[in-house]
Amino acid sequence: MDALTAVSFDLAHDSVRALNTELHAPTASSYEVRNPRGAHAIAVGIHDGIAVHVRGHAGYYCAGMNDGGHVVVDGSVGTGVAENMMSGTVRVRGDASQSAGATAHGGLLVVEGNASMRCGISLKGADVAVGGSVGASCGFMAQAGRIVVCGDAADGLGDSVYETRLYVRGEVGVLGADCVPKEMRDEHRRELAELLAAAELPYAPEEFRRFGSARRLYHWGAHS
Repeated sequence: MDALTAVSFDLAHDSVRALNTELHAPTASSYEVRNPRGAHAIAVGIHDGIAVHVRGHAGYYCAGMNDGGHVVVDGSVGTGVAENMMSGTVRVRGDASQSAGATAHGGLLVVEGNASMRCGISLKGADVAVGGSVGASCGFMAQAGRIVVCGDAADGLGDSVYETRLYVRGEVGVLGADCVPKEMRDEHRRELAELLAAAELPYAPEEFRRFGSARRLYHWGAHS
C-alpha cells in the first residue's frame, strides 16, 4: 500500500468507531491505521475489497467478519483475529492470541509468528497458515478448510475435527479425539504448495505431515 495515497486514521486522535464507519462505506480503496495501540475491533465488518494497513499492535477481534477486505497488521493481535471471516485476506506480521480464525467460512488468514490456543476452532472453510507454532486445541471441531502450521502443534490438535485438513511441519503433541495421521498424496502436496505460496511462507510441502478425522465420531454409538 502506498502511504502517500492511502486515507490515514490516527487512533491517537480518531476513534475506532469513526474508522469502522468509514470502512463500512469506503470512499477510498486503501487505508492506513496509525497508533492502533492495541485497540479492540479494528477493521471489523469490512465488506468491500479495500486494503487496510494497521501499523502496530491490535487488540481483540481485529478484522473480524471480514468479507473481501485485505488487512495487514504490522504487529501482534489479541483474541479472535479474523473471527467469522467470509472472504479476503488477513495477514498478521507478529503473533496472534487465542482463537485466531475461529469459525471462519472463507478467505486466508496468515499469522507470520505464533498462534495461541484454539487456532482455527470450528473452522468452516477458510485457510489458516501459521509461520510459527500453535497452542493447544488447534482445529478443535473444525469442519472444512485447511490449517497449515510451519512450527510445532501443542496437545489436542484436531480434537473432534470433521473434514478440515491439518498440515504440520514440526513436532505434534498428543492428538485430539478422533484426529489421526493421514497419508500425504500428490494431491495434498500440490494443495499445500499452493497454500504456502499464497501465504508467502518459505517451506516445501515434503517437510509437512497431514492429519485429519478418523471419522469415528460421525455417528453416535452405545458402548457397554
